[in-house]
Amino acid sequence: MRVMPEADPPLAENTRNLNTKFIPIFASFAFFVVSFLNNLNSYNSRATMKVPLLDLKAQYAQLRGEIRAVMDEVCEQQQFILGPRVQAFEAHVAAYCGVPHAVGLSSGTDALMAALMALDVKAGDAVITTPFTFFAVLGAIVRLGAFPLLADIDPVTFNLSPESVRALLRHPRERLKKYVAKAKVLLPVHLFGQCADMAPLLDLARQYNLSVIEDAAQAIGTEYPAPSGAAKAGSLGAIGCFSFFPSKNLGGFGDGGMAITRDDSLAAALRTLRVHGSVTKYRHELLGGNFRLDELQAAVLDVKLRHLESWHAERRTHADFYDRAFQGTQVRTPRAVYAGKNLRNYHTYNQYVVRLPERVRVYTALRASDIGCEIYYPAPMHLQPCLSHLGYRAGDFPESEQATREVLALPVYPELTENMQQAVVAEVLKALSAK
Repeated sequence: MRVMPEADPPLAENTRNLNTKFIPIFASFAFFVVSFLNNLNSYNSRATMKVPLLDLKAQYAQLRGEIRAVMDEVCEQQQFILGPRVQAFEAHVAAYCGVPHAVGLSSGTDALMAALMALDVKAGDAVITTPFTFFAVLGAIVRLGAFPLLADIDPVTFNLSPESVRALLRHPRERLKKYVAKAKVLLPVHLFGQCADMAPLLDLARQYNLSVIEDAAQAIGTEYPAPSGAAKAGSLGAIGCFSFFPSKNLGGFGDGGMAITRDDSLAAALRTLRVHGSVTKYRHELLGGNFRLDELQAAVLDVKLRHLESWHAERRTHADFYDRAFQGTQVRTPRAVYAGKNLRNYHTYNQYVVRLPERVRVYTALRASDIGCEIYYPAPMHLQPCLSHLGYRAGDFPESEQATREVLALPVYPELTENMQQAVVAEVLKALSAK
């Protein structure tokens, strides 16, 4: 009998066998390719990611409904000057800061000016302050004809050094003795969101009969470990001054400011000064100015005040990320000196300012990579051209001058993402490692 050869298996069966053998291989390869491309895209997105120093559009996107509603109410009421919105915002800030009085003003600069005027600072007086700050501080002092007595900073916090103030008061240089004798105000600045060391400064103020004005423009809500417990920035001296410039932690839709105080008479003086020194219409008791906070600004700021604590917390989270990421590198991160002292807002990071050995190189590289950064501040106040008549010289305040050569602010706003922070860190370290 003839035996027929065995027939080949059907094509479909061969295909099934091939699929059974190779599908796992194909699946593994596909998974590898997809993972590789995802990682590559992630790396490229970080490398080319645009990271602004501050993104107010991201903040507004979350608050648009709330803000538009209150602005519409103001527009419907048509009361734009010192109306109910200003009064409500003043009451809310006073409660937030733990003081009885808050006076809405037109800007942080005008808050400083009005505070000095309320304390009767005039030509021939002197005000002790820091050379490492924004120009508004010295600008307000000099505009009133007073002399700014400068003392150097603490290199750790960038704030006015109590030791430097003590040395100035006890052993002033010969040419400054006549000004020290006329010192009327001590004006520390709470820089970048951390309080100056107020306890020894307040002691010095008591010893030398000085009133204290706190410039808390960058530190609303920041706390200091006072003997009586946590005290808000601005609440420790005779008057505390805030700025609501848009870039501040609590920023308006333009300029705005505020002064807070525990003193009834100073509060009355501030309210009088902001309306050209008038108590009753067309009768002027003081030589004041147009220092009023607008109703629309107060409405916007009152909405934002409700979110301020959560924004502070986000900024601290971002600062912690940078602290860890830069550990062991050439980047000197800011030190939160009051952390661990039972304070919630021991630092509020209006700016996250690092010190760098190659600041120019890093600054240039970050800007070229579309990563926002800024130098706060590139020159100390005693070396500003318009203040040369004060007689200070390069070398007078070495810590302040050194800081101007090394500091760089990195993005730290609340809406920042981790990928954005990774991009910032990568570019900083890349710039520092470049030859």
